[in-house]
Amino acid sequence: MRPNPLFVEYVRIAAMFDWKIFFKGKKVTVMGLGLLGRGVGDAAFLAQCGAEVLVTDLKTREQLRKSLKKLRRYKNISYALSGHRLDDFRYVDFILKAAGVPLNSPYIAAARKNGVPVYMSTALFAKFAHEIGVTVVGVTGTRGKSTITHLIYHSLKKAGRKVHLGGNVKGVSTLALLPKIKKGDMCVLELDSWQLQGFGDLKISPQVAVFTNLLDDHLNYYRSTSLAVSRKLYFADKVNIFRFQKKGDALIAGTGIAEQIKKAKPLCAPIVPAPLSAEVRLNILGEHNRENAGLAAAALCILGLSKTEIRKGLESFMPVEGRLQYLRTVRGIKIYNDNNATTPDATSAALKALGKDIVLIMGGTDKGLDMNKLVAEILKHCKGVVMLKESGTEKIKRKVAGVEKDTLKECVEEAIRLAKKGDSILFSPAFASFGKWFKNEYDRNDQFVKIVEKL
Repeated sequence: MRPNPLFVEYVRIAAMFDWKIFFKGKKVTVMGLGLLGRGVGDAAFLAQCGAEVLVTDLKTREQLRKSLKKLRRYKNISYALSGHRLDDFRYVDFILKAAGVPLNSPYIAAARKNGVPVYMSTALFAKFAHEIGVTVVGVTGTRGKSTITHLIYHSLKKAGRKVHLGGNVKGVSTLALLPKIKKGDMCVLELDSWQLQGFGDLKISPQVAVFTNLLDDHLNYYRSTSLAVSRKLYFADKVNIFRFQKKGDALIAGTGIAEQIKKAKPLCAPIVPAPLSAEVRLNILGEHNRENAGLAAAALCILGLSKTEIRKGLESFMPVEGRLQYLRTVRGIKIYNDNNATTPDATSAALKALGKDIVLIMGGTDKGLDMNKLVAEILKHCKGVVMLKESGTEKIKRKVAGVEKDTLKECVEEAIRLAKKGDSILFSPAFASFGKWFKNEYDRNDQFVKIVEKL
């Protein structure tokens, strides 16, 4: 007996509003497990919801050993590792795609050709959060998004609001936050260009969007016929943070990106905050961080915090790990961890924040970015430069006099030798972490912190 078509349609519509119905019994391919914990959390959450989950990843079982160990207890998860299979993308209810999957992936193309929906964890969470009645705050930009996301989250929490943190956060599956959220809550999401692809697919945007700036980054991912086209593709993904906003939503923009945003014709006119009052005393260094705090303050005002609550939040906030973070002083030398500076612009900002007498530790894998402006800043601010031997380092060592070392530990030891009492050692790579020494940028961060702790 065939089911009543009206009943089938009712169930389909109900599932779009109830995440428990949406996931239960579904056959799902999770594309990309990874090592950072987000993919593990996604897979575990889907299994807990009663989905039949297949995890596929280019990495081997040995490379994913720690991630796989966390999923051992789920009998409804199977695996296809060391590569992908086309059939795993054709005959399922939907794909959950990890960030960074190539734009021209033949597997995603196969899914779409066969009418299989492709979702991303954070965007799917945001869709259900909207339906539940949660206020979603999204923060994007090339630089500053991590600090602003955590500033907003910290300030809301300090003011007693019910708030959740997700998006591009180490070890956090945003999708797995669904059981914790309730109507009236707020959720602050750090959104990179990859995650915003998922927002574009679902045609949704955060109710409160913050767009910090747009600088050259990820151009190796958006590689196209010309630099101009690559930049356009990068911006196109970022635009999803406001593209689908509705009347009554809010868009906050940094001064450098506001005009470019206006040309994209957003429904909500961008709000460009005035400079932060000099009376507000921050624990985060640099003029760029005062700009970040100004953007966060504008969002907090829209979210209903008073001026007093905003100031208390901003002034009590401490740096995010790996973002111009003070670690310790050794023999009168201050050591700062700016591991997450993976572009020349980010390292330039850190140098300006610290001023003079800096011994810089830098170097990593080339991302195809212009280093000329950074070179100029190094010459202004640094008394010494120690470079980690990697592909990107080859680009800069011809322009900057410095010492090249084979390992991060040797780099730290050399920096300590070069620095004197009153100097600062700044670890700000300006390049990506991929290479023979690190699994990812978080691994690089952890290695640097451990080396400094043992000094």
